[in-house]
Amino acid sequence: MLILPTRRQLLTGIGATTALVTATGAYGFVIEPRHRLVVTRYAPMLPNWTAGLNLTVAVLADFHVGEPTMPLDRIAEIVDATNRLEPDLILLLGDYPSGPSVTSRKVPLIDFARVVEGLRAPLGIHAILGNHDWWDDRTAQATRRGPVESQRVLEARGIPVMENTVLRLVKDGHPFWIAGLGDQEPFLLRGDRRGRDDLPGTLMQVNDDAPIILMAHEPCIFPKVPERVSLTLAGHTHGGQIRLFGTSPLIPFVRGKDVSYGHIVAEGRHMIVSGGFGVSRVPIRIGVPPEIVLLELGKALPGTASGALRPA
Repeated sequence: MLILPTRRQLLTGIGATTALVTATGAYGFVIEPRHRLVVTRYAPMLPNWTAGLNLTVAVLADFHVGEPTMPLDRIAEIVDATNRLEPDLILLLGDYPSGPSVTSRKVPLIDFARVVEGLRAPLGIHAILGNHDWWDDRTAQATRRGPVESQRVLEARGIPVMENTVLRLVKDGHPFWIAGLGDQEPFLLRGDRRGRDDLPGTLMQVNDDAPIILMAHEPCIFPKVPERVSLTLAGHTHGGQIRLFGTSPLIPFVRGKDVSYGHIVAEGRHMIVSGGFGVSRVPIRIGVPPEIVLLELGKALPGTASGALRPA
């Protein structure tokens, strides 16, 4: 026998559903993107890594500075939290401006650069560019040339921006390389798939067998990265912005593989994709709070994400 709900039960159910939707919306639009900040630690056992090279790296991705979700005081909070971690090296993975769909008031990039100039690390702060750094620059879109505004303001504050270039650094007598790839999706014009990236040309500049850390804004380059690279770092996806049951339904797979977030291993190659800080398209984050990624390279630490591998 079919038992229909009473009017009171029906109204109670509707009220509970409405309250749940409202609470979820408030959390996703206000609490998680604007007020949460976590440190996600990884201590992966990397291939081609030099014994005795212990390196702490803070990875900061996808600021998307702009009000209401990423005002300058939020940037200052991230800078202070990063400095308290005392990393050896800080890497910025691109996408510094915010898109118009999630911005009520643009924050000048020159002001953003003034705040991130406060980052401190003995081996320096090094940056690459992302697609929004190109998309937000009308002159660069028209001419198909840089330097874009993000690069100009960062370099004016002493933060070098790498584009298909490498840099050899030394920690405690042990050398290693950082390689910065040009952006893979710089142009908005439909049908223009020209990227600024040159992976072979970048890696050809490495002239010894020291480990390589590759910075690439978009993670879709990962299938092309050779085994010579110890670790690829990427952002761009924001972890999907909405992450449910360990998956990001809004992020397409790459060659049938999920490369949206976290520590990914494929055929012995390693990549870590940061969830970043900001938002794009829609001003919401659920299940993937803004994060500083902290890498402890050269040693495995208890309680880190080093064992949380996802085969790609």
